[in-house]
Amino acid sequence: MSFWDIVWFIIIFFAFASYLLVLFSIVADLFRDPEVSGGMKAVWVVCLIFFSFITAIVYLIVRGRGMNERSAKKYAEARQAQDEYVRDVAGGSTISAPEQIAKAKELLDAGTITSDEFTALKAKALA
Repeated sequence: MSFWDIVWFIIIFFAFASYLLVLFSIVADLFRDPEVSGGMKAVWVVCLIFFSFITAIVYLIVRGRGMNERSAKKYAEARQAQDEYVRDVAGGSTISAPEQIAKAKELLDAGTITSDEFTALKAKALA
């Protein structure tokens, strides 16, 4: 096996792997789109099986823009859900500073915390 055979193999393998990634993205987008009927999804899949290269090019030309918009929408929704989860878990401080100080004062009056701890909580709330 010569050097150029290896280079050619690497090029062909890269092209084939890229082609598979495109096919998987097309199928994922096809089944993610609620506007396409089940019959049309079946037609697209059958065409992808029998005329895969031509069908992939046609799909990317005809539905490429919508594919990008659906993908961006999906990622935006995932990002928003992640941000909400992080805020929820982190205990996003929705309590105002006076309310935090009032709660700390109640804890001080109940004897749960010391005056030093109250001062630290007060400074944290005002920060």
